[in-house]
Amino acid sequence: MCNLYRMTKGKDEVAGWFDAVDEMGGANFGAEVYPGYPGAVVADGAVRSMNWGFPLVLKGKKGQPLKPKPVNNARTDKLDGFFWRESFTQRRCLIPLTGWAEAQGAKGAMTRTWISLPDAPLFAAAGVWRNSDEWGDCYSMVMTDSAGAQCADVHARMPVILARSDYETWVSAEASAAMNLCQAFAGQLIIDRTNEGWTRSMPGGVGTDDGKPQGQSPDAAQPSLF
Repeated sequence: MCNLYRMTKGKDEVAGWFDAVDEMGGANFGAEVYPGYPGAVVADGAVRSMNWGFPLVLKGKKGQPLKPKPVNNARTDKLDGFFWRESFTQRRCLIPLTGWAEAQGAKGAMTRTWISLPDAPLFAAAGVWRNSDEWGDCYSMVMTDSAGAQCADVHARMPVILARSDYETWVSAEASAAMNLCQAFAGQLIIDRTNEGWTRSMPGGVGTDDGKPQGQSPDAAQPSLF
């Protein structure tokens, strides 16, 4: 699953690439985007700042609400479930990025493997979004099985990468047409297996050295319910 991605382009370039209106205002986002932190999203024809991850509010042993956790990946086989259904059918978005990372290696010594598209300075992953009481507007990245993709040996799942010709279908078409786009990327990828520690420069508490954001459950960084 994707728990870290890069977005190294400025908001003006993003707006131009997606033919969108810049509604970021003075909002900023880091070149590396982590769950629970803001990122740029293209929704309703505008580039907007949203929080990466839908808030999941659990309760403690005494029934008290705990601090929300960001559910930052939405599996394609779960999009018809209660947690995602309304957003998938009514509020799909484009997530601009220049690459994403997966953790590889032994626990305690995991490193970052970066994946990007050749000759593509910017591309889009499929996303869904909604408004939340906890964080305002928030988004999640749609993930699919990576079988058949060049990165299949890096991780069993990958973001749904959209061709530019499919942007409008993803955001505007019926849910069934959008679901048809949820396939592993068939084109060439650049896979850069680095020596960078997985937790290098991660903002306070976001990362752990097992390749998952702190406080989130195994593999998908979300409970199996989602």
